[in-house]
Amino acid sequence: MITLEGIVLKERAFGEQDKFIDILTKDRGLIELSVRGARKINGKSSASTQLFAYSRFCIDQKKNRFLLNSVEPIHIFYGLRNSLSAISLASYFADILKYSTAELTDSGNVLRLFLNTLFYLENGNRSEQLLKPIFELRLMSEIGFMPDILICRGCGCYEPKISYFSLKNGGFYCSECKDANELDSSYFTIGLPVLTAVRHIVLADFDRLYNFRLSEKSTKVLSEFSEQYTLSHLGRNFNTLDFYKNLSLKTVE
Repeated sequence: MITLEGIVLKERAFGEQDKFIDILTKDRGLIELSVRGARKINGKSSASTQLFAYSRFCIDQKKNRFLLNSVEPIHIFYGLRNSLSAISLASYFADILKYSTAELTDSGNVLRLFLNTLFYLENGNRSEQLLKPIFELRLMSEIGFMPDILICRGCGCYEPKISYFSLKNGGFYCSECKDANELDSSYFTIGLPVLTAVRHIVLADFDRLYNFRLSEKSTKVLSEFSEQYTLSHLGRNFNTLDFYKNLSLKTVE
């Protein structure tokens, strides 16, 4: 029997009472788990195997299949369900993780990032507008797509007032070098406050990751940049992201 701590990223019905769940674990990455009787009204495992449940799973392995033996809840993140916006954003995060960590075995930092972000999202201690780019950019860094945010690739300038960031190759040019290199439309324009925020997100220790401030205007730019950078490197879009953005637009209206 295997004992793993993990969080449920997705659940799929199977038969009348059973289901499959995808869980992200620290030591084994993403695994699919068969849960019998989970859809019964009084099923013992129903709460601990629902979406965004962080639990301790006791698992039987039969060849390449994983079957749930027993489960103990650690944290269910019930508070996410109090806000359609929050649970929609969490669903987008889960979709990114399911897509980008399929081949990842050492998922400790990624799991920690997701749990910490859900904690702030559930408790409202950080705005969704800030949590979204923090999660996107730090995840990209953890899975091998860290942007090159140290210096201008042309002249080595460290703090340009305006940076032109390549969504393709992950580096940036200052204003002077931008003119010399004839940049195309794949470059994203950011100011120094946003560049500083990106540096913090990809380089800071986890204990300090969420501890910075940014103006509302710069936060919007950071969110748009992180989203475009993430989708560009993953090579696809996500329906959950579209739903979240449409929901946000309706809230503004």
